Amino acid sequence: MKKYLGMVLMALLIAGCSSRAPQPEQPPVRIEPVRPQKPSLPSQPAENQPLPIPPKIQVSTLDWSAAVSPMVAQMLKSDGIAKGSILMLNRVKNNTNGTLQTAAATTALYDALSSAGAFTLVSREQLAVARQSLGLSEEDSLQSRSKAVGLARYVGAQYVLYADASGDVKSPDLSMQLMLVQTGEIVWSGSGSVHQQ
Repeated sequence: MKKYLGMVLMALLIAGCSSRAPQPEQPPVRIEPVRPQKPSLPSQPAENQPLPIPPKIQVSTLDWSAAVSPMVAQMLKSDGIAKGSILMLNRVKNNTNGTLQTAAATTALYDALSSAGAFTLVSREQLAVARQSLGLSEEDSLQSRSKAVGLARYVGAQYVLYADASGDVKSPDLSMQLMLVQTGEIVWSGSGSVHQQ
């Protein structure tokens, strides 16, 4: 058995040596560094060439007063409105297809109601204090009727006026609803178009 074991070891040794024949050495690979290219700078305009003027952006202004005044006059002619009552004006809501200056619309509506003199309006300052007391942000347009009624009750108003702008932002449709706070009944509603100045 030792004889066979010796032969197997000898065969393995010979087989291992023959597979390890000397390999020719390969020369080392040289890696050349790549030099970064300098970015090309934009050409400077000559000193005597004027810089191009960007186009002016056209800002369209809507004539809110022209749309609001006839609607307020129509509202004041309707039956069932107690003159001298306290009215809370809800901020105009934007339901148009773009960005709308609702602050300008709300101001025009506030001014038209003030000049009509039929209602005692809740002042903007009083409304701001009430919003803060109830934890409502200035951006909250009170589209939930329960929020608006709650705020109107808090400030002691008998009426709430909702206003909503919808349609095309360049020529929106304005709709308004006058609501009795105590019952939630809509006592008047009207609509009209707002055109550019």
